Order: sequence, then C-alpha cells, then structure tokens
Amino acid sequence: MVGSIPYTTSNLNTSLILKPPEKSKHKSDLSSPIILYTGHESEIYSIKFSSDGTYFASGGFERQIFLWNTFDNHDNFAVIPGHLGAILDINFNTDGDLVSCSSDKFVCLWDMHSGTRIRKFRGHTSHVNSCACNRRGPQMICSGSDDSTVKLWDSRRKNELSSFQNTYQILAVEFSDNSEYIFSAGIDNVIKVWDIRKNKELYTMFGHTDSITGLRLSPDGNFLLTNSMDNTVRIWDVRPYAPSDRCCKVLFGHQHNYEKNLLRCDWSKPSASNRHQRVTAGSSDRFLYVWDTMSGKIIYKLPGHTGSVNETTFHPNQDIIASCSSDKKIFLGEI
Repeated sequence: MVGSIPYTTSNLNTSLILKPPEKSKHKSDLSSPIILYTGHESEIYSIKFSSDGTYFASGGFERQIFLWNTFDNHDNFAVIPGHLGAILDINFNTDGDLVSCSSDKFVCLWDMHSGTRIRKFRGHTSHVNSCACNRRGPQMICSGSDDSTVKLWDSRRKNELSSFQNTYQILAVEFSDNSEYIFSAGIDNVIKVWDIRKNKELYTMFGHTDSITGLRLSPDGNFLLTNSMDNTVRIWDVRPYAPSDRCCKVLFGHQHNYEKNLLRCDWSKPSASNRHQRVTAGSSDRFLYVWDTMSGKIIYKLPGHTGSVNETTFHPNQDIIASCSSDKKIFLGEI
C-alpha cells in the first residue's frame, strides 16, 4: 500500500540509525533498536501509526502532514499540504483514511490511497484542538475546539450531525468503544460523557485539578486514560454500572510546564510479550514515560528529545513506541 501512494515526495534527509542492531536481542522489524527521523522544520504536535503499522503520520506547526515508512528505508515518502494553520491532532479511522484538525478551525478527512482530501468539515469558530474516529459502525468523527463545543461528523456528509455545548474550551475528545458516547475534557478539569443518541450530557468524572490535554480509550474499551496539567495520568473505569468513583489508578512522574502544550497519551496494544499492559504519555521534561498499569510504576523513562515530548504512541503489532517533540524530531524505539 505504501509504495502505491502517488503523493508529492520529499527529498529530506529523514532518518538516522542511532545504534547498531544486535541480532541476538532484536525484538522488532526495525533495522535498529532506536531510529531518529528528521525533516520537520517546526514543532511536531501529533503522531499516529497506520492500522497495520507499516507507516505513520505526523503533523505540527508547519501545517503539513508528513508520512513515514516504519520499516525498510525509514524515510519520509510523502508530504500532504492543505491546512492553513498548525495541525494539532491526527488519527486514522478503521478504513485507513486519516483525519486531522487544525488551528485553522477545520477538520479534514484524507484518502491515504490517493493523497487527496475527501472532505473539509466546517462549523467550529475557533481552534480545533482534538479529533477522534469511532471503532464500530458507520465512519464518524468527533472534534473538540476552543469554541467550547464538541461536534459529531459523518464522514459521508458535509454538515455536522450534532453539537454539544460546553462551558469552557475543549482540549481532548474520544469515542466510547460502542460509538454511543463521546468523552470530552478541557480547561474545566473534568471529563464529560455525551450521549450521542439523546444528544445530552450523560455524566461527569471529577479528579483532575488542572486542564486535561489527552484522552485515550483502552483497546478493550473498558478504561479511559487521561493526561493532565496537574502532572498526573489517570485511568478511569468507563464500563456501565461502574462505581461512582470511576478513577481507579493515578500515575505520577511526567510533567507539564509553562509551555502548556497539549500533551497526549496512549495504551499499549495486547501482546504476548507484555506481561502487563502499559500506558505512555507526553511530558514537558523531554523524557518519554511508560508505566505498568498493574503496579503503577514507571518502567521506562527514555531520554533523547531536547524539547517537550508532545505525543507518544505504541505500534499496533510490535513492541515499538514512537514519540514526537517540539525539538522537531521523531524517535522510534523498541521496548
């Protein structure tokens, strides 16, 4: 699939192998345990793997989406222009298409086979900070904005399906596993759950004491991971009929600083090699953090970046983690 995409390619010097491979200890299909990707000329805010993990996308301040090969040449094989402002979040849907949102107030859907924009969703009146794709049913997109609304979009239609009005700016959104609810969070320090069918707020989860910048649903759909400016990462039980105090784990170690970046978070995918599930989160102290969800302990605190680590994400099939930073660099590494 990657080789067949006729995008405008870049001639950037894109990757650097930082450590020679040790065959006896090699744990993935990467050509080296740690790989540095360069080519962005400004801060990088978001990074996501494709569903099969053969390539990944990144976006940031320079208003373009970069596509990179995960394996083989580890190169930047395409650059997609189109946004008029900084790209603040990107995600792949279950069809393999890419969704992006930007400070230009738009949410865009991109065809990864042709490299063209399928649809440009208009409706927000301020920066769109976050977007998410549903896992089941017809392809839907939700987005959260500084205009204090959460909007629901059908990828086949131009206009929004629903709009949920919040009191304060929305910094992060996520779908429930069954696509019946939307989770949102922002500068009011709480997580709200919106019922798509009834078009109203269902319940609210309290616990964080500062702005929430990242939301990510667990692979099994039972738990929600949050990253907050109060310097905690929390795990919430979002199953039906869970106790009223849904916060079941608080993780410490990472940091937010005066930059107030939208630091994201992620869950590891189920793997036979992982004894326990892991979570990761961006941090302003230039380190990449990985926690064990059972013990709550930090199992990796990885150096390398020289700027705020804005997003970290796990590979869908292998023990690989990716990170992007305000230092304009991307790292892929085995864990």
